[in-house]
Amino acid sequence: MQKIDFSKRIFVGLTGGENKDWQQKLKDINRLGIKEAAVFLERFDKKERDNLYPFLIKSAIKKVPLVHIRTDNTKEEIKFFIEKYQTQHFNIHEDHFKLLDNWKGYWKNLYLEMNYDDQIAKDVKVKKIGGFCIDLAHFKSAIARGDEEATYAYSNKNKIKFACNHLNGFSSEPIINFYGKRGHDVHRIRSLKDFDYLTNLPKFVFGKIIALEMENSIPEQLKFKDYLVKVLNKYFNKS
Repeated sequence: MQKIDFSKRIFVGLTGGENKDWQQKLKDINRLGIKEAAVFLERFDKKERDNLYPFLIKSAIKKVPLVHIRTDNTKEEIKFFIEKYQTQHFNIHEDHFKLLDNWKGYWKNLYLEMNYDDQIAKDVKVKKIGGFCIDLAHFKSAIARGDEEATYAYSNKNKIKFACNHLNGFSSEPIINFYGKRGHDVHRIRSLKDFDYLTNLPKFVFGKIIALEMENSIPEQLKFKDYLVKVLNKYFNKS
């Protein structure tokens, strides 16, 4: 059996909510010559994206394996990432199924990141799109609580493609995340122990594109990636 190499699957993430956040990350990406990175647009409104794109175009990034889009992203923006950065994976949320007509022609490039509320929205039809983008910390929490999201994923494990992931930390005690909500997902990693949960997850939820969704700096993300590669290579390749 061919061994899996997670060094080719895990990508740093361009995240943030303000100019200073993504600008510093892009500076580090340029300084370090990083050519592949995921881009998280969820917290960037149109004005912020208009600021971001010129800097992104001039950056060292040549390929973007995954983009987290939001309600107001246009079909033209999806086309931009596909043509400029060979992006094939764009993750959406459950409520975005009401907006699929806005992205007509690109449905098979869309991947569902399920919500965090113990229910599946009635509009969700994963077979219409490319498959799942599983947020690993959310999934761990769903399993622990016996939530509907976990049941839904398990019931579709042999029917729907599990293509990509968000990877952040998990806390056994609820914390306030960067959306101001209480949850178990940790988006500013403070200890490698925040990743201990990963080897307790079923292997079928891990995709071939794994994006680090965290507020930590790019140098910190690279250190975490080195650690995660060792842990996940051992987990998946042990005899």
